[in-house]
Amino acid sequence: MARPTTYTRGFVLGSGFALAALLASTWALWAMPLSATASSTPAGAAPKSHSLLQSRELWATVDICNPADKPDTVGVRGSMPGDGHARDAMYMRFQLQYLEAKDDAWVDLAHGGDSGFIAVGSAKAALQSGTSFQIVPVKGEPPYTMRGIVTFRWRHGARVLHEVTRTTSAAHKSVADADPAGYSAAQCVIG
Repeated sequence: MARPTTYTRGFVLGSGFALAALLASTWALWAMPLSATASSTPAGAAPKSHSLLQSRELWATVDICNPADKPDTVGVRGSMPGDGHARDAMYMRFQLQYLEAKDDAWVDLAHGGDSGFIAVGSAKAALQSGTSFQIVPVKGEPPYTMRGIVTFRWRHGARVLHEVTRTTSAAHKSVADADPAGYSAAQCVIG
């Protein structure tokens, strides 16, 4: 199977299918604070790294997979707990991978399948955020199985306090933007 070709914001990714040039306009960041009761950290208390990294509020999921109203779109969403400190900031990085069938290995898209770190808000409370990637399959190529990787980072100024990466998994409750509503999966097949 050929490697996917993906075009986004002017970057080329390999050979096989293309991320639409419209990605820049469809690339959406959704940061929504969860209710204060959803936070596992009492106000003013600093959680230990272990509690942040083991929190049920720390997850990644595919929340959009080729719906009729957004064909060939893969949405990746993450949730991360706050550390209880309003002056700390939280960041997420969204990446796409495809399954290379011949090696049965996950491969990063070379360019355009990586949002870089995006500020999602204050670390006072838990937050969710996400982004979408539009994939345009090339005729004659077999379908690709895609998944997301989300890297979560807590910072105080320029100093990184904690960092952890999660692979997309199913059965998570997304606050917004899942299509269809409530959709949560580990992978998405496009093509």
